[in-house]
Amino acid sequence: MSWEEKLKEIVRKCMWDNWPGHDYFHAMRVYNLCLRLGEKLNVDLDVLKAAALLHDVAYRENVEDHDILSAEMAEKILKDIGFPREKIGQVVYCIKSHRFLRGRKAESLEAKILQDADRLDAIGAIGIARALADAGLRKEKIWIPWIKPKEKYNGKSDSCINHFYEKLLKIKDNLNLKESKMIAEGRTRFMEMFLEEFFKEWKGEK
Repeated sequence: MSWEEKLKEIVRKCMWDNWPGHDYFHAMRVYNLCLRLGEKLNVDLDVLKAAALLHDVAYRENVEDHDILSAEMAEKILKDIGFPREKIGQVVYCIKSHRFLRGRKAESLEAKILQDADRLDAIGAIGIARALADAGLRKEKIWIPWIKPKEKYNGKSDSCINHFYEKLLKIKDNLNLKESKMIAEGRTRFMEMFLEEFFKEWKGEK
C-alpha cells in the first residue's frame, strides 16, 4: 500500500465522526480541488496531496487551534507512514498557513493552493449545506432579521444567514490564484441566488 492510500485510511478513521463541515469528506473534497488547481502548475504533488488530506486531521468541535494541532499530528503521521522526510516541513507549513480565521498569507505555491481549495469548499452548494448543517448542530437560528451582519467576521455569527454576509460572500476576494477566483465567481453567484430566494420565501412573497 502506498503512503497516499495509507494516509487516506488514517484520515478517514480520524475524521469520520466529525461535524459535516470538517469531516473526512471535507478533506477529500479539498484534496480533489487541490489536484484540480495544481495539475497545470509546477507544484510538488506529494506535498500538496499530503497537506490537503491532513489539513484538518486534528479538528474537533470547539478546538480553537486545530490548524496548529493538525500540523503537529501531520508531522508524526507522515514520519510513521514512510513519507519523504525532506518534504514533511513543507507539508507542515501548508497546514499552518491555510486557515481563514488566521488571515495568514501563504508563501509557497502548494500553501496557496491548499488555502484556496479549503476556502472554495466553504462556498457554493457545498458551502450552503455546510453552513446550514453547522448552524443546526450549534442550535443557531437560521436568521434573526433585526440583527445585522458584523462588518468583520470574528469566528462566530449570530445566525446562519449572517454568516453568509460576514464570511462566505467575501471569500472570493481572498483567494490566491486566478483559477480559484474563476471557480469562486460561480459558487458565489449560486449563494446569492439562494439568498434572493430565501428572503422572498421568508417574507411570504413566493
